This record gives sequence, structure tokens and C-alpha cells, in this order.
Amino acid sequence: MGITSSNKVLSTNRIECGGTFQVTLSLTAAPDIIANPTDIVLVLDRSGSMAGSALASLKLGAKTFIDIIADATGGTQMGQIGFGSRIGIVSFASTATKDTGLITSVADLKSAVDALNAAGSTNHADAFTKAVELLTPPSGNDRVIVMFTDGETTVGGNPSPIAAAARASGIVIYAICLAGEDGVDVAALEDWASKPPSAFVAITPDDAELEELFAELARNITKPGATDIRIDDVLNDCFEIVSLSAPTKGTASMTGPRSLRWEIDELGMHASEGASLTFTVRHSGTCTGEVEVNDSITYSDHEGNHVTFPSPEITVDCGTDVLPEACPEPVDITTHGCEDAIEFDAGEISMQSLGRVLQLSVTVKNVCPHRRVALAAIVTEVDEHGLEFKRGLKTVTLPAHNHPTCRDVRVRCIKFVLPEDLDVSGSDGAICNERKFKARFIAHYIDNDFACCDIVL
Repeated sequence: MGITSSNKVLSTNRIECGGTFQVTLSLTAAPDIIANPTDIVLVLDRSGSMAGSALASLKLGAKTFIDIIADATGGTQMGQIGFGSRIGIVSFASTATKDTGLITSVADLKSAVDALNAAGSTNHADAFTKAVELLTPPSGNDRVIVMFTDGETTVGGNPSPIAAAARASGIVIYAICLAGEDGVDVAALEDWASKPPSAFVAITPDDAELEELFAELARNITKPGATDIRIDDVLNDCFEIVSLSAPTKGTASMTGPRSLRWEIDELGMHASEGASLTFTVRHSGTCTGEVEVNDSITYSDHEGNHVTFPSPEITVDCGTDVLPEACPEPVDITTHGCEDAIEFDAGEISMQSLGRVLQLSVTVKNVCPHRRVALAAIVTEVDEHGLEFKRGLKTVTLPAHNHPTCRDVRVRCIKFVLPEDLDVSGSDGAICNERKFKARFIAHYIDNDFACCDIVL
């Protein structure tokens, strides 16, 4: 089967500036389907929410899956699945139906898929029950359930004990989910699927991607297990790796502040097998907002399996940025040819940009929503005797933010011009001496709930 799944997931989708989170890489591999015949049950959701393009994409994906399995087992010309492997179809809505047994006829399997119509609720428990019945008693083949659904359980019993019993009996369970209009219970999918969940669960919000999801799973099922695996993961330069946990299989080491290498001698050579690696990452750059965690991730093995990992994004919240002053407008100057000297009249300029410029930034902590803040920045210069001399005061009004909770507000680029003729450093140098300054900040709310009480004498 080769690599049957690969994934990269984050422990959270949001962190504060400088915060940490965990990243988990996972792989699953299984033996070759010809050397290890496999009984596969496609469990297909035909509830009412699947009506329209979703059901059409599901049918296309399921039939593509059947074709790939048939081709890999050498049965395409005869219209059969070869070398002892079989596929069965179970579909479900309010109840589940065994649309076929475990059979080898490609035409009969596709006819069963084409006959599906969308209506009713979603009964995952009955779906798992019917799928397990098809695989019982064991035939000696490897056994796989591919559960496809587009939503949460709405009728029937609890599917978790049924899925757990199936896994305990040696059945491998994959979960493919279309994130439908009613939402998706990710925790339930991970509970049903084989472990680690990140290697056996695939979710897409776009039904157009279903064909490729089914096709990729089928292609990987038909390949052999993998040997001499090497994964090189490099993070975006906004992040750094803090620590590595020991992988469940193989060895891992950091190759740089934001890169690692994971190596596995062999995986899935004798039975379906998963492996995972978890590492801790810290935000260390200047990026904010939606940030892609990956810079690059590459995979190689002896068998030449083609493996891709997703590139998840995380929201980095560094609070609200306020720029109290605009940058000076630039003046365009163009030179022509080999001119030795150029004279250009820039016109009038403001005195605020002359002299040495001190640029301050400050973070005002825990600013509550819907309240403006008055901020004062005071700069003094300190001479060699520790005496302070006034060099400037600026006041800024920070606009109110609409975040639902209190948050930090970053105020950037508060500029003070410090003329050289006010230098009190005591140095003998004419200009550019080392000068010492102190900055003080005062902040308070402008908007508040205070009101004078009526006084009755």
C-alpha cells in the first residue's frame, strides 16, 4: 500500500505574539495490496445534506477509487478486482444499507454507487454496523473501512463503541469528511479512525476535492510499505523550534533554529502502521495575522512514494497597532547619464524632521473595547552627572478597538527630534556623541462610565 496518508496539524489555530504551539507530523504506511489482498468497504453518506454537487462529487470519487484498485490488482481489462482483493459498498442516511457484498465486479460496484440518492438524516452507528458485518467473519485478507460523511450524527446510537470494536478486531478505519453546511465533529472523526488520528482523517470544505482525496487514498493503498524515509521540515522565518518530542517511530533532530529532519528505517512493511512526531514552535518574528507555518517540507523514501503534507496557517495576534504619525513623504530625484554633480531644490521642509531622530514604540496592556486612550510620551536627556533635561512631550489619542475582550495595543513610531546643539553628554566630539535619554509614558482612558451623583441637601 505504501504511504496511505500524511498530515501536518497544529494544536491551536491562534496564538498571542511570542506564543508557542505544537505541530504534529504523521504518516501511515501499509503493505502492497497484491502481496497482501485487502477487503475494503466504502461507507458512503447519502443523507439529505449531500444533495446536489456534493453527491455527484462523491460518486465520481468513489468510482475513481474503484478504478485505481482494479488497475493496481491487474483486473482492469477483465473489469474485475484481482489478486484476491474485494470491495463492498455500504451507504447510509437515517439507516444503512449493504448495497453490495464484498465483490470484484467493477461494473456492479459502480452501478451501486450511481444508484445512490440523497435523503434523510445521518446514522453513523448503523453505517459502521453494516460495514463490520460485511467484514465478518475475517477472510484472511487485510480489512479496511473508508468512512465518508458530510456532517454530525443526527439519528441512531453512539457509533464510537462500534468503531472501537472494529479497530480492536484488526480493521483499519479511515475517515474522509466534507465539511457540510451542518458542520463537522472533528473529535468524533478522530475517535472513530485508526490511530494516530492525524494520519487517518482527511477533511475538505470543497466537494470538488473529493475525487482527489479518494484517488490519493486508493493510490497509496496499492503501493508497498516505505523504507529509508526522510522528512525535512523548514518553518517560516517568523517561527523557531523550541523542542522536539521523541517520535513514535524513527529518530528526529533539529538541523537549524527552524528546521528538523525525521528519519524512519521502515514503516508499514508487514501491516498497516502509523507514525507521528510532535514538536513545539514559538513565534519569534514580526509577522502578524494569518501566517503560513511552513516554509517547505520535503519527503523521500526508497520506494519513490509521492507524499505531500498540508501547509497549515495560524493566526498570530500581536494586539492592535497604532501609528500616531505618518512617515514623511519622499521626494523623487532622477539622475541622467554620467552627471558629476546634481543640484536639486527640494522646496520647503518642516523643522520636525531635522536633527537626530529618536523613535519610540510602546505596548499599552489590556485596553478594554470601545474606549479611547490618552497616551503621553515624555523624553528627557541625562548628562554625565545624572541630571535630566527636557527634550520633548507628545500626546496621542489611541482610537477605540472593537475586539470582544480587552487586548494589548501596540503604539509604534513616536518620533522625537534631538538637535545636536542640545547635546549634554560632556563628550569632546563635535557631533554624533553617545547620548543618554529616558522615556516615560502615561496612559489613561478618555471614555469612562463616571457620572456625578445628584446631591440633595
